[in-house]
Amino acid sequence: MKNSIIIIVLVFISAFAKVKAQTTHSLDTIYANDTKNVALFFPEPIRQGITGSDNFVFTYNREKEQYFGLLQAKPGKESNLLVLNRNGSIFSYIVRYKKRLSKLNYFIPLSSSIGNEKPIVKDSVLAESSEELGDISTYYYQKFCSYLLNRKQRIGRIKKRNEGIILTVENIVFDKDELYFVIEIENNSSLDYDLNLLNLSIETRQKGKRKSLQRLYQEPIYKHNLPSKIKENEKARFVYVLPKFSLSDDRRAILELNEKDGERNIEMKLSHRYINNPN
Repeated sequence: MKNSIIIIVLVFISAFAKVKAQTTHSLDTIYANDTKNVALFFPEPIRQGITGSDNFVFTYNREKEQYFGLLQAKPGKESNLLVLNRNGSIFSYIVRYKKRLSKLNYFIPLSSSIGNEKPIVKDSVLAESSEELGDISTYYYQKFCSYLLNRKQRIGRIKKRNEGIILTVENIVFDKDELYFVIEIENNSSLDYDLNLLNLSIETRQKGKRKSLQRLYQEPIYKHNLPSKIKENEKARFVYVLPKFSLSDDRRAILELNEKDGERNIEMKLSHRYINNPN
């Protein structure tokens, strides 16, 4: 009986040590530079890939999931790379800039995965490790929105003004299952602009003898850098992330900007052509 208890205790300690070792496992390092593409081949197609710093760029096919991605780097501090496969497997690496590279291709085994997007939690130790993974979707939205704000790409001249307040939709980008609206509010007036709301709705023209308009509000999945105030002679740029949608000829999107305790409101109509043909 005594020997059985000792064996059980030893098995428990061994299992706990293995779990601890997994959660504290040091990350492998991948080196890259700005003159060569470093290819990373994964056991399953890539669904998302995120770098922690702008001096590292990880590109992969966002339209059609593929097994490989390409990493490039500019001189700067080290960062990290987080990759999510189609089956939910998560891979994490330290990435560093190196002028001369000795390795250009990495074949990543499934055993290198640090966990799964939806792990099966059986005890409190595994629960703690799964919480450390954080909300990967939100992190992805943050990084991709920052990337879009740094780009100078435009979809057209979509602009409307009222009493020195200028509302502009700079870009509409499709990625995975979402539409990203890059928006700018410019305040050319002598008074600060306090933002009450900025809503996007879909307007449908009702056919028949009694023609009417019906609006359906679209709830954003994520809002990036949305300001509460735009000071005089300043501007603010931000991103709205919404589930992907398309519009027929008899529907259009409406962007409503409303001032808190003021009347400098703007209503902008977005044609179905912009929504159905994003960048």
